Amino acid sequence: MPKPAAAEAKRKRGPDLLRQIPLFAGLTEAESTMLGQLLRRRDFGRGDTIFRQGDPGTCLYLISSGVVKITRQHIDGREIILALLGVGDVFGELALLDGETRSADAVVQAASEVLVLDRDPFIGFLDKHPKVAARLLATLSRRLRHTDDLVQDAAFLEVRARLARLILSISEGKGGPDRLPPVRLTQADLAALIGASRESVNRWLKVFVQKGAIRIEKGVLHIVDREALRAEL
Repeated sequence: MPKPAAAEAKRKRGPDLLRQIPLFAGLTEAESTMLGQLLRRRDFGRGDTIFRQGDPGTCLYLISSGVVKITRQHIDGREIILALLGVGDVFGELALLDGETRSADAVVQAASEVLVLDRDPFIGFLDKHPKVAARLLATLSRRLRHTDDLVQDAAFLEVRARLARLILSISEGKGGPDRLPPVRLTQADLAALIGASRESVNRWLKVFVQKGAIRIEKGVLHIVDREALRAEL
């Protein structure tokens, strides 16, 4: 059984986290406490599936620790990673708002604790707090712009350029998973993030190493020459 002090600290962490999330920025302490009382906590291990494409969309998720990847399966069986999300990120909101089924899979990349907000109380909260609804639209807009960028890159950029851009975006926190704790991305993960094959990613990583743009030590990628990477774009 958890100690009373530890249990109390964990109970308060929900409202505290809410006020740090851009979606709920500006809520008063009373409002965040009210919303925090609607949250349920769930813990997931690496590799666990939170939901799959086609599942009913009955709740929204907030990440309080860990990493979650949002993926879709290509018709040929390949996985495409649409987003890597970390602490403070929200997912599952689209199906929550339109009442449709889930449009993608949510799979745990690193052991995670998520806060779950069910649809009916959340919609009721939005009715009373229109500013939160406006920020939710902004969040959805950013997600859509990111998806548009992925489609454009896949259509117009070669694998070499897409991989270089991804490495730079992750390291610079621009359009990449900038709020993630240290997490190991495999070549398969990198391939899924840019819509390419693992073999192509492996080949171009070797080229980048040969050019002195990056080095790979014990499976960890380090940028050596950013300008050399930018020249690949």
